[in-house]
Amino acid sequence: MILFLRGLFIVILLSMLAVTSWASLHTPLFAIPREVFQHPWFIATLFDAYWAFVAVYVWVAWKEQSLGARLLWFVALIALGNIAIAVYFLRELFRVPADGSLDPVLSRRNPGTLALPAILTALSVAVYLLA
Repeated sequence: MILFLRGLFIVILLSMLAVTSWASLHTPLFAIPREVFQHPWFIATLFDAYWAFVAVYVWVAWKEQSLGARLLWFVALIALGNIAIAVYFLRELFRVPADGSLDPVLSRRNPGTLALPAILTALSVAVYLLA
């Protein structure tokens, strides 16, 4: 199961990086037409995505024990969405042996290191400033 999940989250990460790069090369982030922003399905999809990000964040905030890590992961998850989610899961999945149990991935609490969420947060801020 660990190998399958590693593969799944690698595919998610690579596909999100690819589609985000492709979209960025075609249309600047803040140049989305007004009609799109006002479309009910666009709004519903954004609500769906961001509530999912918040739901994952609640679990991440439980796992990460330091306030600094919790805050940085919140910014990274809200700003980068599934990219940050995939990175978080990959970090957790590569901490256990390939033939190991999922229990530590899902229930082990972490001391809350700041390096990875700080890098993701800095990258997300840079992307938004460049957009």
